[in-house]
Amino acid sequence: MSRAPSHCGVILAAGESRRMGQNKAFLPWPPEESPATPPKHTFLSAAIHALNGVNDMVIVVAGNNESELMPVVYACGGRLVRNSSPERGQFSSLQVGLREVLNHGRSAAMITLVDRPPPRIDTLQLLVTAFERASHAGNWAVVPEYQGKHGHPFIVGREMIEAFLRAPATSIARDLEHANQQHIEYVAVDDPFVAINVDTPEDYEALRRTLPRS
Repeated sequence: MSRAPSHCGVILAAGESRRMGQNKAFLPWPPEESPATPPKHTFLSAAIHALNGVNDMVIVVAGNNESELMPVVYACGGRLVRNSSPERGQFSSLQVGLREVLNHGRSAAMITLVDRPPPRIDTLQLLVTAFERASHAGNWAVVPEYQGKHGHPFIVGREMIEAFLRAPATSIARDLEHANQQHIEYVAVDDPFVAINVDTPEDYEALRRTLPRS
């Protein structure tokens, strides 16, 4: 009898957030309506809590911001690993995180970026179920899709993890995904957050305006 894969969340958070002007990991989530209503979470803490709900553990990949992220990561029950050369780019952080996944004996990784709001828990559960079905069918990964846009988090199995680790550190994950498209299942979800990323203050403000007022 085949075993269900053991999942490990991976959050890539080693970027310098130059266009935002502040560390995106600490953007309030949800955005506060006023200084008198402090946020419940930040992008980082919300992502750790969300991924902890469907994974055995959550690994956060830091860079030069390691000391800043450490208190939040540990307070939320995550694990921290450092990319010693974050200037090599995001794919190098992905490889650092995936090596840590294998070091902890896990066979699948749910990968996301810190510059976005976390998807709903039912979305994450849907992706886990879809991945378990897809892996039994011989596929290597599942990728969420919202209104034709692919997004995060996506889940990769051992075969896709190894393909990422064999690639040069200068690679782009999307290119490797497309190169192995025959092994990937795209899963339609009714959750716009899978396709949102926040790079600038304007992006963050646009996201804030889409949220219902409490």
